[in-house]
Amino acid sequence: MAGKAAEPGVIWARPERTGRGPRPAFTRADIAAAAVRIADGGGLDAVSMRHVAAELGCGTMSLYNYVPRKEDLHELMIDAVGAEHEIREPSGDWRADMIRNAQETRGIMHRHTWVPRLMSGVYGFSPNTLRYLEHCLACLEPLDLPYSVKMELVALLNGVVTTYTANEIATAERTRSMPWSEEEENAVRIAYLGSQVATGKYPLLAAAFMADSGPIDLEGVFRRALERVLDAFDPERRDG
Repeated sequence: MAGKAAEPGVIWARPERTGRGPRPAFTRADIAAAAVRIADGGGLDAVSMRHVAAELGCGTMSLYNYVPRKEDLHELMIDAVGAEHEIREPSGDWRADMIRNAQETRGIMHRHTWVPRLMSGVYGFSPNTLRYLEHCLACLEPLDLPYSVKMELVALLNGVVTTYTANEIATAERTRSMPWSEEEENAVRIAYLGSQVATGKYPLLAAAFMADSGPIDLEGVFRRALERVLDAFDPERRDG
């Protein structure tokens, strides 16, 4: 089948364009940018080789000379948005640096809401991904832990960011699709929840709601989630 490689490969290990012929009309950056525009406008499911080719003004089959598989296209897309990470000089405060990195990742995911669906270790070998991982390890230099543990920290922190942000994105998308307002939806659900708690069947939930019945500070929840992950790797807090 056209576009399917017979064996596994890494697109970064291949030349920009395979096959013979005239000078390439496009770069991988051009192709990635086109795919990102399509995904930003219509979601990941809107991205296809045909749509990307149309965006670039070329034939679908000719695009396979540059990108053999759709999976390669996804990898180009992840690398393209990875360039949005701002690589700063580490401050010496590894916790502050990693929180900043996590918040920046969350911002990228909100700008490109399809990214959480593609977050996978399979796409961890692209130039911008490697650049970001190198930066994270530089931020973690003050932390006296083996590199293997530092890599676990980065992976776990990214997992928390991805899960949290994916839920935010899904909630926002659901809200936009409803024929009523978010306030109306919340009022109905809160009323139902209150009626169930009032039955006395859920005394611990009732106590929890009585202890903290105010609005949820989502930014605070996100920050605390990051802090708790970092606490698990911080010798001063873990052993103190």
